[in-house]
Amino acid sequence: MFYDIWKLLAGVAIFILGMQFLAQALRALTGREAKLFLRRQTVRPVTAIMGGALVTGLVQSSSIVNLIVLGLVGAGTIPMANALAVTLGTNIGSTLNTWIIASVGFSLEIEAFALPFIAVAGIMRVMFPEKSRIYHWLDCLLGLGFLFYGLDVMSMGMEHSIQGLEPEYFSNLPIFLYPIIGLIITTLTQSSAATVALVLSALNAKAIDLHVATAIVLGAEVGTTIKLVIASAGKEATVKRVALGNIIFNIVTLIVIFVFLTPVNHFITSVIGITEPLLALATFQTLTNVVSILLFFPLLGRMARFLNGRFKEHSQQTLYIHKVPVEDEELAITALDQETTYFLKIIIQYCLGVFDKENLKQLNSTMPEAFSELRNSDRYQFIKQLHGDMYTYAVTLQNATISQEQVILLSRLVTAARNGMYAAKSIKDAESDITQLRNSGNDVKYQFYIESKETASLLLEQFSKQLEKGAGKELQFAGLVEIYRTISDGYNGRLQKLYNNTSMSQLSDIEVSTIINFNREIYSAFKSLVFALKELQLTGDEAKYFDEMPGFIR
Repeated sequence: MFYDIWKLLAGVAIFILGMQFLAQALRALTGREAKLFLRRQTVRPVTAIMGGALVTGLVQSSSIVNLIVLGLVGAGTIPMANALAVTLGTNIGSTLNTWIIASVGFSLEIEAFALPFIAVAGIMRVMFPEKSRIYHWLDCLLGLGFLFYGLDVMSMGMEHSIQGLEPEYFSNLPIFLYPIIGLIITTLTQSSAATVALVLSALNAKAIDLHVATAIVLGAEVGTTIKLVIASAGKEATVKRVALGNIIFNIVTLIVIFVFLTPVNHFITSVIGITEPLLALATFQTLTNVVSILLFFPLLGRMARFLNGRFKEHSQQTLYIHKVPVEDEELAITALDQETTYFLKIIIQYCLGVFDKENLKQLNSTMPEAFSELRNSDRYQFIKQLHGDMYTYAVTLQNATISQEQVILLSRLVTAARNGMYAAKSIKDAESDITQLRNSGNDVKYQFYIESKETASLLLEQFSKQLEKGAGKELQFAGLVEIYRTISDGYNGRLQKLYNNTSMSQLSDIEVSTIINFNREIYSAFKSLVFALKELQLTGDEAKYFDEMPGFIR
């Protein structure tokens, strides 16, 4: 008896091992493509549901897909409502494994089918380097072999364990306890697929009836959310919100279906006419997840607003990169790209604030509380800290395994951030001169401040609009060229005006030198911002164009 129980548990363990091999191999083979596919499919909630279902069916793990979704949300790639739609789709995709097992898992000579997969794949995988595509394909075969062999061992252990027991032995508990049993088993195994396979084995061995089986599967649907809760522990608020949304979906669905469990089972067996227990259970699981979509799809917007009000964000400088681990290279570069844009927006706001606090009202960018609540004199330290965080993140990412194309993109982002920092430093160095000119009783010096403030306001507003452009590289290139020429003409024109201004004779040599150096600092800042935007928005020959343009500041 104990031997048979251990055999049953060993079958569960082998099945879980097979699922892990299969999921990890498929993730390695399709990881980038799956992320790009999800990113494209999440433009609308309907396509997000379909994308979540398709990718989950492909990689055979709703947990992996949900973790990808967390990364996409953390990188600011998809909004909360669409992320929730993907999680609804993953529940549908996870039923594919149930249909395969219910259809052929107990009707074939599983051992004869599984052992050759295990033998061939297990021996051949040592002949190929890790991380090669052949190695991952062999892991797929090994995973399939373990999955079906574990199912066979599980089935035999189940049949032997119940010999001599009455069928009612496993079905005499109060019905409300079976969802709890399903939740506990899934929490322990960390795999709803393993729980469903175990239930299918028990159903095939006639240890339980369909009514009990469906109740256990309901609990398994909730239990699969535990992994997402564990993954969100100690993480940022966005991750916790998606995990909470997934829990709400599954718990509410469990309650609704459980209340109508008998009518739902009657509908499947009598109305639809699926009397074969294994197929009826697969139908039940699919129907449950369809009902979940019908319940929550109209409420996705409200759910997103509700969840966005839960869990307070931690106060920190970065907006995107702290949400995405560097191990997820593709999303990490996306997050760093958006962090760089955010960084340059903050620098523009800082520059405006140095000239005049009223200038801050001219732009409509949303700044974090940690920045907006600071005095302008402290904002430079915020910028330095943010730049340091970005640089550390970029260096760590560069040490990861990334493609040559990603290395080039990463280098451009680092250069863009560095030029942004140069701009902030130039304005910081000019801040004392700005204060002196603004408070000066000398009309010449004060007028120079007014002209400088107006020029800065116009140029920084142009920079802000340039950051918001999304109509293609041609528009971005033309805009940057126009800004660059405006800065170049402005610098040379201001110098010429200073030299020809007879009023300058009213100033001391030191005051004249101060104004000339001040003029150089602010235009150096503007030039640095142009080159930051060039690295961020342009590639190829268009980027080289700026490097070949004549310099106007020496």
